[in-house]
Amino acid sequence: MNKRLASYSVAALAVSAFFVALPSGVANAAPCSDVDVSFARGTGEFPGLGITGTPFVDRLKSELSDRSVSTYAVNYAADFTQASAGPGSRDLVGHLNSVAASCPSTKFVIAGYSQGATVVTNAVGVRTPSSITGAVIPAAIADRVEAVVVFGNPIGLRGSKIETASATYGPRARSFCNFGDPVCQIGGFNTFAHLQYGTNGSTTQGAQFAASQVRS
Repeated sequence: MNKRLASYSVAALAVSAFFVALPSGVANAAPCSDVDVSFARGTGEFPGLGITGTPFVDRLKSELSDRSVSTYAVNYAADFTQASAGPGSRDLVGHLNSVAASCPSTKFVIAGYSQGATVVTNAVGVRTPSSITGAVIPAAIADRVEAVVVFGNPIGLRGSKIETASATYGPRARSFCNFGDPVCQIGGFNTFAHLQYGTNGSTTQGAQFAASQVRS
């Protein structure tokens, strides 16, 4: 096992050990909303929005209080092999396609944390080791994705991020990588940095960015 994978595995195990919140974030039952927010949780978290997605979505709803907002928790295994990010992106893209077909005026925000960030990375067409089993958002609905927000994205270990790797989505993307986070920072050394996006203001900043994109 190489050093980067070892660091990622340690951080992923820490997420599983740390996580104590109850499952949350099932899809909103509203027929058609102004904005649909999809979030992919991190490795080892219970199904739902997770420790990062919950504060992100809550803040985004507050920022967009004058609009109807539906939520979707990406349905995938989030297992420790990281290979589940491929099927996760298929589920995400399937959800976007379904809503886009039924609700022609709905705009989208997509976001993810840790392995969930890889789910989002696959969906916007940036290659990862799990891309081969994944899916990419069709060009026909790409313009309806207003914002892409990721926290602790493992492609940081390649010195990359969606902002620079995607010509289509880069201008609408915002990546957060805490200093020392071994999942997204080359040479990262602090496993607990990977657990702090929901409490250190990152989710607030991410929600504010997404809201500004929706309003622009």
